[in-house]
Amino acid sequence: MACLHDHNCEDHDCSANWSLYKYIDLPKASALNEAVAGSVKSVFKPWEQRLDFSGEYLESNYGDPELLVYIPFSPDVKIKSISIVGGADGTSPSKMKAFINRDSIDFSDAQSMQPVQEWDLVENLQGVLEYQTRFAKFQSVSSITLHFPGSFGGDTSRIHYIGFRGEATQLKRDVVSTIVYELRPNPSDHKTSNISGGLIDFDK
Repeated sequence: MACLHDHNCEDHDCSANWSLYKYIDLPKASALNEAVAGSVKSVFKPWEQRLDFSGEYLESNYGDPELLVYIPFSPDVKIKSISIVGGADGTSPSKMKAFINRDSIDFSDAQSMQPVQEWDLVENLQGVLEYQTRFAKFQSVSSITLHFPGSFGGDTSRIHYIGFRGEATQLKRDVVSTIVYELRPNPSDHKTSNISGGLIDFDK
């Protein structure tokens, strides 16, 4: 069953602060059964551009609406929710399954494996809905693979936008590393006596 809610900018942070877009390793993103090779990269964009339909979009091959999308992150992230903006005229995906930290899933795997979570989707043409994750299961995500088995009756599946809300786990580690580094003494600030009573000048 889908877990979703209206995304209202008055009571939710719609700025880039919540979006994981900047942490997607875009060159490594890929899709199976895309009609135009590499078009999957066009669906990842800032939140404020999610309804810009003027450019490329991801679409399955005609007569086969199944899609499999692989999204790697750098660094690892925690995913709180996922937003999908699909196409009109029945081409929006009707279901979504998520697999975590699996780098080589094909359609056979996606159909037989147990997903971490799955959702029944709604045609979200205005981009106002998010699908909540079981957050405890979406920690330390280095990659996520999304399986879209079919559409709402269209001959293809079309996706204009895929967005993720959450936080990057690496940020906290960076803060700790910086603190540890700054606590270490800088040898150039000190001169140490050696056995003969001379000075070792670390500036030399």
